[in-house]
Amino acid sequence: MTGTERATRRISRSATVPLRMSTESASKVPEVTLVFWIIKIAATTLGETGGDAVSMSMDLGYLTATAIFAAIFLLAVVAQISAARFRPVLYWATIIATTTVGTTLADFADRSLGIGYTGGATLLFLLLMGSLAAWYLALGSVSIESVGTPRAEMHYWLTIMFSQTLGTALGDWTADTAGLGYGGGAIVFGALLAIVAAAYFWTNISRTLLFWAAFILTRPLGAVLGDFLDKPIENGGLALSRYTASAVLLAAIAACIAIFPQRAATRRH
Repeated sequence: MTGTERATRRISRSATVPLRMSTESASKVPEVTLVFWIIKIAATTLGETGGDAVSMSMDLGYLTATAIFAAIFLLAVVAQISAARFRPVLYWATIIATTTVGTTLADFADRSLGIGYTGGATLLFLLLMGSLAAWYLALGSVSIESVGTPRAEMHYWLTIMFSQTLGTALGDWTADTAGLGYGGGAIVFGALLAIVAAAYFWTNISRTLLFWAAFILTRPLGAVLGDFLDKPIENGGLALSRYTASAVLLAAIAACIAIFPQRAATRRH
C-alpha cells in the first residue's frame, strides 16, 4: 500500500466518525430498555392519578382539566421539538403531559359526552390507527429511530397522545364495562405485555410493531393501576389520596431518571 493510499484511508475513517456521531445524536427519543418501560408505566399511572386529582379532587371538571393539560402538553411538545438533542427530563415531562391530558380527555368523551367506554375506545382506536397511517404515508416509517426531525416528532407526539387517551378509555372499559375490576384489568394487560415481550425475544415479528403494541398496552395498565390506588375501597380501590399517590409516582420517576442514565435511540426498536 502506498503512502497516498494510507493517507486516503485515514482521512476516510476520520470523516466517518463525525457523521456517525451526528446520525446517532439526531434521535430525540430514548433508547428502549427495561428502565424505559418502568418509567413509562409509572408515568401512565401518574397520568391517571394526576388527571383525576385535577378534574375530580379539585372539582374542576373534565373539560377545564383537559384545557389545562392540553396547554401544558402543547408547551411541552414545542419545547421538546425545539430542543437540539435528547433531554431525558424534557422527554419524560412531555410523556407525563400526554398521559394527564389523555386521562381527562378520555373521561370527558366517555362520561360528559355520553358516548360510553365502548364508543370512546372505538373512536380513539380509529384515531390512533389513522395517526400511524398518516405518519407512515408521510415519512415512510413509524420506527422510533426515525424521530429526529420536527415533522417526524409532530407525528410521534400526536400518535402518543392518541395512544394515551385510548389507554384510559380501554382501561376503564376493561375494569367497568367488562366487569374485571382493577385487579383483573391489571392481570389482563400485564399478560398481554408478557406476550409482546415473549414475541420480541423469540420471534421475528417486526420490532417496530411490537414496540407500538407494548407502548399502547402500558397505558391501560397504568390506568387500572392508578384507579386501583385512588378509587374508594367499596369500588375495589385502595382509597389513597390522589395527591399523595401522584407525588410518590413523580418522585419515583425523577429517581429513575437521575439514577439510571438514558441515551438517545440509535437503532430500530
